[in-house]
Amino acid sequence: MYTKISPLFLALLCLLAPINIQAENKHVYSIGIVPQFEIRHLRKIWNPILTEIKKNTGIELKLVGSPTIPDFEKEFNRGHFDFAYMNPYHMLLAQRSQSYIPLIRDTGRKLHGILVVRKDSDIKSIKDLEGKKIAFPAPNALGASLLMRANLRNDYKIKFNPVYVKTHSSVYLNVIVKQADAGGGVQKTLKQQKINISSALKVLHKTPSVAPHPLAVHPRVPVEVREKVTQTLLEMGKNPIGQALLAKIPIKKIGVASMSDYTALEKFKLEQYYVDNND
Repeated sequence: MYTKISPLFLALLCLLAPINIQAENKHVYSIGIVPQFEIRHLRKIWNPILTEIKKNTGIELKLVGSPTIPDFEKEFNRGHFDFAYMNPYHMLLAQRSQSYIPLIRDTGRKLHGILVVRKDSDIKSIKDLEGKKIAFPAPNALGASLLMRANLRNDYKIKFNPVYVKTHSSVYLNVIVKQADAGGGVQKTLKQQKINISSALKVLHKTPSVAPHPLAVHPRVPVEVREKVTQTLLEMGKNPIGQALLAKIPIKKIGVASMSDYTALEKFKLEQYYVDNND
C-alpha cells in the first residue's frame, strides 16, 4: 500500500530543490573596516583582496562601510560584522564584548602614533603644546588619539585642548589651515596624503609602539571558513602580486595573530581615555 503523490507536488519539489542548493552554497559574510579613510578609498584598497579570497575559496566577504570610527565601534560591539579589520585596542574590546578572534596581522612592523605640526610652526618640542589645540580623528583611534593622548598626559603631563575631526585626512588639513596647532595621526595615513599636504607637515613626536591592526572574526563564523580565509591571505603574502595588494592596507609581512599580541596594551591604561559609544 502506498500514498499517491500528485504531479503538482512533484513539480513544486523540482522547482524548490535548486533554490535550496543555491542557498546552501552561497557563502557570503560581512567584513567591517575601521574607517581611517572614506569608504570609496577603503573599497579601492580592499575589494581586490576580497576578490582574491572569493576566487580561491568561493567565500564572499562583503565590505560593510561605517561612516565614522564611533559607528564602526557600535557595529563590532554588537557583533554585526562576521570579519573586521580593527585597531589593536578595538581588538581588546571586541574580544570582551563578542569574543572576536584575531586571525592575521602585520608581523613586519609595529604601530605607533605620530604628532604633526606645520613645518613653519613655532612649536618645537612637546612642552610647547601646553594649552594648545590638538586635532584627533576620533577619541578612540588608537595610535592617532588614544595612545597619543595617554602619552602626552600620563608621561609628559601636558594639558591641551583636544578637537575631533572624524578622519586622519581631516586632522592633517586642520593643521595645514591653522585650525589646530598640532594633530595626531599615524605614519601610514600621513604617507598617503597628497604631496602638498605631507610636505607641509613635520613629525614632532611618536608614541610607544604596539602590535598593529588585526583582521578578526566573530566566533559564529565556521572554523573551516576562518581557516580558508586565513590561509588564502597567508598565501597572498608569498607572491609579488598578493604582497602588492596587502601592502596597500598596509601589511608589510603577513603572519598569524594571537590575543596575547593585544593584551599587552593593558599596561597603557587606555580605558581612562576611551569614550564608550555604545549607549
